[in-house]
Amino acid sequence: MTLHFIRQGDTLQSIAEQINLENPLYIKEFHNQHCAREDYIVENLVAGRKLFLPDHFAIQNYNSRNDAPFKSPERNPNINFHPENLNIQYKVSITESSFVDHKKTENSFSYQFSLKWIENEFNHHIFHLSRNNFSIQNQTKIGDMAIACFQSIDPIEIQTNPKGEIISINLLKKTIENFPEIKANLLDRFPDQYAKIYIDEFEYAVLNQELFQKKMKQDWLIKTYFASLRNDFKNGKSHFQIILENELLDINQTAEVLENNDEIILSQDSEKPDFKGKYILSKAAGLINSLEINHSYIDFGIVYSSDFKIDKLG
Repeated sequence: MTLHFIRQGDTLQSIAEQINLENPLYIKEFHNQHCAREDYIVENLVAGRKLFLPDHFAIQNYNSRNDAPFKSPERNPNINFHPENLNIQYKVSITESSFVDHKKTENSFSYQFSLKWIENEFNHHIFHLSRNNFSIQNQTKIGDMAIACFQSIDPIEIQTNPKGEIISINLLKKTIENFPEIKANLLDRFPDQYAKIYIDEFEYAVLNQELFQKKMKQDWLIKTYFASLRNDFKNGKSHFQIILENELLDINQTAEVLENNDEIILSQDSEKPDFKGKYILSKAAGLINSLEINHSYIDFGIVYSSDFKIDKLG
């Protein structure tokens, strides 16, 4: 047994973490069993008061009970991925902000995308993904051209493993065969010389399979919707990595299964304070109903922030 004097800001949880006690409720139980009546803890800890803490052997005994809240099945769900016969529409909303000299510049845009499950081949799920209904706050010619190029190659084929993680992203065979006609239509729609340079670069990027895969895996929609969020939970947490704005982030994830509900809420953070994420999944199939991610970073003294949302339609 050790004696600890309660400091401002101490909680049962914070003290339990310091002494490797899994269930913080046992701190109160142990203290009340060994203290004088006037030192009983009824509710909250009081700074300046003394607190009796269990020794190593008592902690081992408490931990062997395996009744810590973070070990409950609700905190450690087995997240399925059963996309068979999926044919769904989502809305994507993106707000990008920058802060320079205390001035904020903001741009927002949205679009919809459809995701259709095609088949399971060699234990790989195959989907078709298409984007439409783009709406941009600050419309520009280059933006219109980028959207037209995107839509000209829809749908794209996405292959995932059984956990819904990306294996490959490909153009359909018919898209590759028809690309000369696709390019001609784009040049007719955007006839100036600068547009031709953009469309030539687009052609090179999409017909070079390695480059196409690399660029598509950088897309926020692709990398967030097909993230490794179905990794196994242990002691109330799971982990995965994601690259945002050329920065590799280690993501910590906790889960909450709502009572009398068929959804799982995943709350995400990182060691860096510039990332927060929240996913809501269907409990039975493990499919995404909505997600929201906020990420910020600094580049050459400018603070950039992105708010990214996906919501199921219908």
